[in-house]
Amino acid sequence: MKIFRNSILLVVAVLMLQGCKVSYSFTGADIGNASTFQVNNFINNAAIVEPKAARQLTLALQDIILNQTSLSIVNNNADLIYEGEITQYYVAPITATSQSTAAENRLTIAVNVRFFNTQEPDKDFEQRFSFYKDFGGSSQLVGTQLDDALDEIFERITQDIFNQSLANW
Repeated sequence: MKIFRNSILLVVAVLMLQGCKVSYSFTGADIGNASTFQVNNFINNAAIVEPKAARQLTLALQDIILNQTSLSIVNNNADLIYEGEITQYYVAPITATSQSTAAENRLTIAVNVRFFNTQEPDKDFEQRFSFYKDFGGSSQLVGTQLDDALDEIFERITQDIFNQSLANW
């Protein structure tokens, strides 16, 4: 009798959990009733244009959403839409040597993002996100060093965009 009662309670609990309407992922993302997303190509409107930066940012944002949610990517008519532009891309010295040369430089990138949730328009936003990467003053930011810097910066920026749009912390 006790086994029968426990079995019934287990079945009822499973049915109740399946009836929940809110969808969460293991990362804490609240996608609601959304099933699709699109990331429109980011535009580089910064004074200094790094040719591959906008494309790399677009792909990084697509990747984080694909990896941390169950959403499907589409080209149009999505439930969640991301778009924006790179507004700042600059290198500035942050420390100097005794010979008045840069001992360390900082690459800073800022992005303006517009997020539209067609299922829940009250969650729409437009916000600026930025991050930086420091590197040696005698180094040139080219090749793999540039790729690594962009990867690190965009990893942080896309995680911040993801948290703002889908993680209700």
